[in-house]
Amino acid sequence: MLEKRPAVSKPSVLFVCVHNAGRSQMAAAWLTHLAGDRVEVRSAGSAPADSVNPAAVEAMREVGIDMSAETPKILTVDAVKASDVCITMGCGDTCPVFPGKRYLDWKLEDPAGQGVEAVRPIRDEIKKLVESLIAEIAPEPAA
Repeated sequence: MLEKRPAVSKPSVLFVCVHNAGRSQMAAAWLTHLAGDRVEVRSAGSAPADSVNPAAVEAMREVGIDMSAETPKILTVDAVKASDVCITMGCGDTCPVFPGKRYLDWKLEDPAGQGVEAVRPIRDEIKKLVESLIAEIAPEPAA
């Protein structure tokens, strides 16, 4: 009889920025795109905007990622509790702190009010940070 092994839970990441309209949305989109179902992804903000930054949506569309259906979400204590890693985006926002969670702050330019030309380098920097995060918390399974 085969021994049933416990299911390995996948890591969960929460990206937080005040308005949840640019950096945190791009980070969540990159993580979802690059890690697929190996990571659970959330994003939120303490004062969510009415909509996602159109320049961020356009910058991500240029690399084949559609964020047009995303909406900013309010940061909740439950979202933090449910996440293994909480990443703020250099915007001064803070998460409630719980033991056993990992907290990171990625210092990134604010894309608010910027055109797509200014958002591209932010998008590309977020991709590099997300790739490093994936390598650490959810590496590709060995073939």
